[in-house]
Parts: sequence; C-alpha cells; structure tokens
Amino acid sequence: RAVAYLEPFMEAEEAGSAHAGRIVLATVKGDVHDIGKNIVGVVLQCNGYEVIDLGVMVPAAKILATAREMDADMIGLSGLITPSLDEMCHVAAEMEREGFRVPLLIGGATTSKVHTAVKIAPRYSGPTIYVTDASRSVAVVSGLMSDEQRAGLVETVKTDYDRLRANHAARGGAVQKTSLADARANRAVLDWSAAPPRPSFLGLKSFEDYPLGELVERIDWTPFFRTWELAGAYPRILEDPVLGESARNLFSDARLMLDRIVSEKLLRARAVIGFFPANREGDDDIALFTDETRRERLAVIHTLRQQGSKGAGRPNLALADFVAPPGVADYLGGFVVTAGIGVDALAKDFEARHDDYNSIMVKALADRLAEAFAERMHERVRREFWGYAPDEALDNAALIREAYRGIRPAPGYPACPDHTEKITLFRLLDAERRAGVILTEGCAMLPASSVSGFYFAHPEARYFGIGKIERDQVEDYARRKGQDLATTERWLSPILAYDSGR
Repeated sequence: RAVAYLEPFMEAEEAGSAHAGRIVLATVKGDVHDIGKNIVGVVLQCNGYEVIDLGVMVPAAKILATAREMDADMIGLSGLITPSLDEMCHVAAEMEREGFRVPLLIGGATTSKVHTAVKIAPRYSGPTIYVTDASRSVAVVSGLMSDEQRAGLVETVKTDYDRLRANHAARGGAVQKTSLADARANRAVLDWSAAPPRPSFLGLKSFEDYPLGELVERIDWTPFFRTWELAGAYPRILEDPVLGESARNLFSDARLMLDRIVSEKLLRARAVIGFFPANREGDDDIALFTDETRRERLAVIHTLRQQGSKGAGRPNLALADFVAPPGVADYLGGFVVTAGIGVDALAKDFEARHDDYNSIMVKALADRLAEAFAERMHERVRREFWGYAPDEALDNAALIREAYRGIRPAPGYPACPDHTEKITLFRLLDAERRAGVILTEGCAMLPASSVSGFYFAHPEARYFGIGKIERDQVEDYARRKGQDLATTERWLSPILAYDSGR
C-alpha cells in the first residue's frame, strides 16, 4: 500500500527516465495457482521493476504477444501442477520459433533446476533460468538487467545446466528398472481372508456449507510458512532465533484474518464424497460397479505400477494392489472438497485497495482450510461414513503424521501421477454441481483451494511414489485408457524414463 501511495510521486520525479526493467509474469495455460507468482510480482515491484501480471491459465500466444507489445525485458512463467511443466516447455519452444532472445524465468512448486535444465532450456536458445523463490528473484533479475553482470550470470547458468543434463543422463542409465511383466509378478500380495468393511452408505453425500470453525483445528501450519518462504516446522519456527520474529508476526496476522473469515463467513466450504462397490480388474485397474451385484461397471480407475528394481521382499506397488480381486466384496471411496468459494472476490477486493499482502494471505489461508477439510473429511470417513476405525482418537499432530489406517491419494501426486484420473473422479462424484469445483483443460481445480482424491481402507494401504516408468507400461496404460500414445506420454511426461520425442 505504501508503494501504491508513492507511485504517483515517483512517476512525476522520474518522468522520462527508464524503469529498472519490465517483466511479464503469468501462470501458464491449464493452471490456476498464483500465490507464488503474486509474491514474486510484489517483491519485484517493490524493487523498482515494472511487472505486467497476466494472471492464471494464460496461453503461450498471449504471453508472447504481450511481451512483444510491451517490449518486455524478460518473461516469467509459474505453475504448480505437473501438466504445467509440459506447458512451460511449449512456451519455451514458441519463444524459439518466434525469435525471442529475452531471458525466460521459471518458477513454481513442481518446477526445479533439473527440470529446467533438462526439459525447458534445450528448447530455447535465449537465457533460461530457474528461480528458486521470490527472495532470489530480485538478484536474478537485477543480474540479467546489468550490463556488467549479465554475460557472467548467463554463462554460469549455462555451465551449471550442461552439468545437470550430463548428470541426469548418467543417472538415467544407471537406474535399474524392470519390465512391466516382471513388476506385475512382484506385486503386493495382501491377505483378503477377512471381509473388507462395508461403508455405511453407497453412492454420494454432499456437504453444502461446512462449518469453517470445525476446520481450523485441523490446519497444518508448516506449509503455510513455506508459502511465505519461511522454512521451518510449526510450532518450532515461532521460536527460531533467525525467523522467529517474522514467523510470529505472520502467524498473528494469519490468525486475525482467519478469525474474520470464520466469524464473518467470508469463505464457504463445500464437499462431496462417495463410496462404490469395487474390485481389482486385470493387473493394475480398479472396476467400480453400480450396485452390490457387481454386474454393471460404473467406471474404471486406472493405476500405474512402480518399475524400479526392488530388493528382496519389496513389492512393485500399484494402488490397485490395495483393492480386493473379483470374488471378494470390496469398496473404493472418492472425494472433492473446497474451502475456496468466495476467495477470488475477497482477494480482488484487497487488491483494489492495494493490499497485496492480505490478498495473498486469504488465498494462503483458503489453501490451508482446504487441506484441513480433506483431513477432517477423511477422519469422518474412517470413524463414521466407512466406519472401519470408529474408536480412532488422534490429535492433530498424529493426523499430520498420517498415523491412521487407510490413505487418500490424489491424482497428480506420486502414487497416482496421472491428473486425467480426476476426470473420472469428478464425473463419478458430480463434483461441479455438488461441490462447486470444476476442472480446467489442464485438470487443475477451480477454486484453486480444492483437494480431491480416492479413499482406500485396507490396513496395509500406504503412500508411495511410482517413480520413472518405461515405454512398455506407457503403451499398456494408453491402451487401457483408450488414449493415443502421444497424449498419454504428454500427461505422464514428468515420470517417463525415456525420451518420448526420440
């Protein structure tokens, strides 16, 4: 707000003089997450740079057209979900095709220096630099804008990225992998002699306006501090000798805002959950049925299997392993929750008053409430709706440690890395109508403060990462999903163990 107040005076004093630099920022097409990008924009603006923020879900053509029109000194791309990684590669390729030479900055939770070096930088001959976080953005941008520092910075990054590419190639050849057939032969073999528990209802249950006050006690605050680039676990971070004062001030502001959100009902939380008769189908899929007769299939959930070579006694896991084979009556659950109804309007109201801090704050809190809602709903599933742990009594610390039976893996995360499985999940749950959440073409959820996933109840169900997968599994997966290979490779590009373009 101070910067907004001073801008007219600064513009009057500096009329005719050049700005420190002009940067176009955008969250790429298909992605709706913007908290990190917004923090970067505020930091750059407060350091004298002109920022043209195009918002979220911005296609490559608009990014490049704006950069040309505004004579931008550089372009910054942001993204959170894994499909954004592929879109960033596309933007880089389009910059090369259109003859750009301005620096390209890459940031966001799923991005990394290695991915930037291996996947994005080779597609663009101009400087391409991964920016770790907002606190590093000014140093990178100022270095690129400096006649004295630019050449050295670009050369240092190029040398570093060449080394990362070489190391990545060497590691890829060294990792032992197994064929899909051998991985399936080494599946997890679970005991199905005891009948799986039956949920208290089958079908769907909606929650129209869930009490926000019930979610506050389930908040995991550690990721909240990471959003603001304060690294440390809550509550220890509040007493950290270096970060403690900043963390305490931030936490105090957050609690005051959270109290307002709850007492004034500034946000709404909605959800839908569902339970369906289910059995493993084939090796790696899960068939859902319309009723207990299990004669009519309702949908198929496709899962992937680990292909890394395992030591003795360690199975190659797929989520389908945690569902009973045909002949045993088992079930699968699904959920979509959101705490973001109203957050965009609230954030825009703060922005209109030049209050970027609280605009970012309400989005960060909405994200925490959405995760708390997912935690609370899973708790109720275990104790009430599925009821396989009716006597569970865990405090919030134990819930954060996942010290409970069952898992709730989300499409797009390590055990279920294919975001397109959300399409099936949303159709099953009628999520747009019942929870007010929609999917973008990139399978991001709107509102962004939303969480979705599946419920597995088997006592041995656990989280794991699929890791890299080989072409034999990708081809088999494409066939099972009824997709062409190129489409499947595009959605699974972050976990491919081979170069799909070769």
